[in-house]
Amino acid sequence: MSLVIVASVALDSIKTPFGKVDKVLGGSVMYASMSSKNFCHTKVVGVVGDDFPEAHLELLKENRIDTEGLKIVNGKTFHWKGRYNDFNRAETLETQLNVFADFNPELPESYRKSRFIFLGNIDPTLQLQVLKQMEAPEIVACDTMNFWISGKKKELLEVIKRVNILLINEDEIRMLTNEKNILQAAEMIRKLGPEFVIVKRGEYGSLIYGKDFLFFAPIFPVKNVIDPTGAGDSFAGGFMGYITVKGNLEEHTIRQAMVYGTVMASFDVESFSLEKLKKVDFDQIDARKEKIRESVIF
Repeated sequence: MSLVIVASVALDSIKTPFGKVDKVLGGSVMYASMSSKNFCHTKVVGVVGDDFPEAHLELLKENRIDTEGLKIVNGKTFHWKGRYNDFNRAETLETQLNVFADFNPELPESYRKSRFIFLGNIDPTLQLQVLKQMEAPEIVACDTMNFWISGKKKELLEVIKRVNILLINEDEIRMLTNEKNILQAAEMIRKLGPEFVIVKRGEYGSLIYGKDFLFFAPIFPVKNVIDPTGAGDSFAGGFMGYITVKGNLEEHTIRQAMVYGTVMASFDVESFSLEKLKKVDFDQIDARKEKIRESVIF
């Protein structure tokens, strides 16, 4: 079983109360794939410039992540600069799209028969373009953000109709539906097409809503949060990685996947960039999953 991830690759400059870093490895593709690779074979689609360090490409290959869909073109790699005063919200200081401005996702032939796909937070027009290239995907999850909700709502709604799972945060789901109650908003989205809606709630964990199904996943209590960048993508990678290896959307699978996603996000926030995700092994992942399970037994 393989998972295709389509999203951005970036070099990030980040400042938090615990330090700062300059042009470190980032982007949704990286966080999601370095999370999902612990569960399943992962294939990535993205674009980088010729300034992208070779060491970052080697990292993907060392982790058996298929990079056939990662294009290297002339120019500079997408660069995001931001800071966190409140860990629940990033302040963007600078965005340089660079080669990502002309990103035209083309799936290699070997990717098109994949049954599982995660569409990261990119232009809904590009998400639709990817879906049209897939031959017969069985489980598709997509992420989005307020920028696309306000600027390309029509295209986004078309994507939502064609996916199984939508990942969205509390502010975004209210913005998309004009409904303040999260569960009612999730039901409105479910009626558009997706079987499940995952609502990311930051420090309050996450929930997944489906027909006659509701599950809340608590956070793992991280004592030292260093940088929350990529937490949502790490969650998505863990979630979809587990879904891919199991190959179904049964309730038990969904519950397990939500907790694995939570665990992967908890590792991500303990370092800048992907430093912690690089070092995590499955014994550590399972140990945290067990601690979460113990925390909700009563």
